[in-house]
Amino acid sequence: MKRLRIEHETGFRYAGKVAASYNEARMLPGTTDSQFVLSSGLDIHPTAAVNSYVDYFGTRVTSFDVLSSHDELKITSRSLVEVRPRPIEHPDITWERLARDAERSIDTVEMLVQTTRTAPHPEVAEIARTIADRHDNPSEAAHAIATAIGEAVEYMPGVTEVHSTGAEAWEARKGVCQDITHIALGALRSVGIPARYVSGYLHPRPNAEVGEPVRGESHAWIEWWAGDWQAYDPTNGIEIGDRHVLVGRGRDYNDVPPLRGVYAGPHKSELYVTVTITREA
Repeated sequence: MKRLRIEHETGFRYAGKVAASYNEARMLPGTTDSQFVLSSGLDIHPTAAVNSYVDYFGTRVTSFDVLSSHDELKITSRSLVEVRPRPIEHPDITWERLARDAERSIDTVEMLVQTTRTAPHPEVAEIARTIADRHDNPSEAAHAIATAIGEAVEYMPGVTEVHSTGAEAWEARKGVCQDITHIALGALRSVGIPARYVSGYLHPRPNAEVGEPVRGESHAWIEWWAGDWQAYDPTNGIEIGDRHVLVGRGRDYNDVPPLRGVYAGPHKSELYVTVTITREA
């Protein structure tokens, strides 16, 4: 188990004065079966009217309105979280039982439906079908499919954009964790395995010294359901360990962006993001 301190600073610099802005932030982790939030909070500048709630998918949301004139919006989340590994355990389940049981819960039914971002390239669907046909256990098939997708796509920032689809990233065979996650989701759903998008953080150094601040970034991985929810990081080809901190879940990135909003003012704005992760224990 590790104790991680996360500071995530993000915001917008505008080309001129903004009269008002209306925003939602999904930047605070919640307690789950594999992590415990010791403390968390959000600082917003300029001062804003704040409302906090948990959304449909169980993610903590902070909505806020800045009604005074401003040329920059700055949000800083600070969290201290204890995290333990979440090794994959393949339940004893057949494809027939998966198809039957997945239809019984809205939590799994919704995660079978493709979105614009996850709709798979025909080559991805063929890869998923070929792998699935080799496995009697759909959870083992899901693990193999996610591994194959991660190995086939090179991690390379700057090739795709925040609005890119998984199919577009597959054409380039390059992308970031968001893209690789979307491709993997599309592959799993195409063979009838419910799968969901997970957003959070990953400490980039497995053997970081205690007290050493490290530059990090937001991260994304997948969870699939085959009798139970299992998680895997296809970008890095690893199971979810004590360096992963979960913030939110959804059908794709659209359900869990760290910051989303609208404003009245200049057309141009610049987004900035800084994430620092420190191992405390």
